[in-house]
Amino acid sequence: MRQALAVSLLAVLLGGCASDPAKNDVGGIWINQVAIDAASKGGPLREALQAYGPNLEWELNTKAGQARYTNGFETIEGKIVNDGSSTAKVEFYGSAATELKRNGKQLLQVANDNEPEQVFVPPKDPAPEGAPLGANFERALYSAYLGGTWKIVSGPGMGNEVQFQANGAVQGLPGADRYALCLAGDCASMSGGNDSIWLQLNGQGNSWIFVRKDQQLEIFQAVNSALADEVPSLMPGNQQWLLQKQ
Repeated sequence: MRQALAVSLLAVLLGGCASDPAKNDVGGIWINQVAIDAASKGGPLREALQAYGPNLEWELNTKAGQARYTNGFETIEGKIVNDGSSTAKVEFYGSAATELKRNGKQLLQVANDNEPEQVFVPPKDPAPEGAPLGANFERALYSAYLGGTWKIVSGPGMGNEVQFQANGAVQGLPGADRYALCLAGDCASMSGGNDSIWLQLNGQGNSWIFVRKDQQLEIFQAVNSALADEVPSLMPGNQQWLLQKQ
């Protein structure tokens, strides 16, 4: 009897010392909530993304050893090399490996020579199944940065209530039924240091320059200052709308 109890006690002790693989698993979808929180304070969007980026969303399939991330412009694919420890390495063709570490409900991207330390969390309101990489980050960003009700205090549709939906739909803004915020890439290069937004109606649209100041959102016509044979260079023109957060 004593021997049986001793064996049972030893098993309990050994079990308590063993690590739980699930706690170290980096698998899943992870978004850069820190950048979203910084943007939601009501300042320039791209300043927040540059300060806490550059990576916006990770998709990690540890069983298949596959990893992908997006910086808002391009998708980078790599291979997960996991030795069962709390740190997993993601190897990319032609560049140095990136280390990822699970820390409770957070995913830590360890700083290296190319990128700073970044922290990611699972999305609270996941995008529909089959959505492209980056959709979860955009959904959370759109809700935090432009969510709620806005009122047009100047411009076409003055007095209208405007709602920017997390799925990219917009209601109440004349001449637009969809929108997309510029996060990085060509749209960012063309607009210089300005934030830009794409507004479209029935599939046809244009870029606009916007300025977010706390509870106000100014939207300006985008004027191309480049020559016909040059890459477009968009500058703010006349103010089209002034919106106030309600």
